[in-house]
Amino acid sequence: MREFTLDDLVDLTRTYAGESEEGALDGDIVDVLFTHLGYDSVALMEVLSHIKHEYGIDLAEEAVDALKTPRAVIEKVNEVIRSQSGNRKKVSS
Repeated sequence: MREFTLDDLVDLTRTYAGESEEGALDGDIVDVLFTHLGYDSVALMEVLSHIKHEYGIDLAEEAVDALKTPRAVIEKVNEVIRSQSGNRKKVSS
């Protein structure tokens, strides 16, 4: 599976949580808190639900406490992708 990017996250956020009133998903947002971007925990849970559906990665348990910025979501998704990829290599060896 390819790496999950900021563009992927922005696309999912716009599609499933809408554009915030601030229109804050443009520019250098990777370390900006979702709340400062105009998204609450419900919006984040909606995006994470679609990450689970589209990528098979369930981050719901970590959402409220740990995934407060786009960088945190991207890093966690990619960590899971890498671990799944590593497990597939071990199985096929």
